Amino acid sequence: MNDLPKTTFSVPDMSCNHCVATISSALAEALPESEFSIDLPARMVTVEGDAAKAEAAIREAGYEPSRAF
Repeated sequence: MNDLPKTTFSVPDMSCNHCVATISSALAEALPESEFSIDLPARMVTVEGDAAKAEAAIREAGYEPSRAF
């Protein structure tokens, strides 16, 4: 069982499959051991592990994430 904390980000400027691929690549590079899921219709990204690193990776990819509560 994985006990890493999960964080969900709203990414309103994620609008297509190219965006999903870009964010997926950024997260895989920044957090190679973490799992993540992307819900394009809801424009949400859920990431296990270091939330600050995940947020930075999404921003560096050119998107504006905000934590969803």
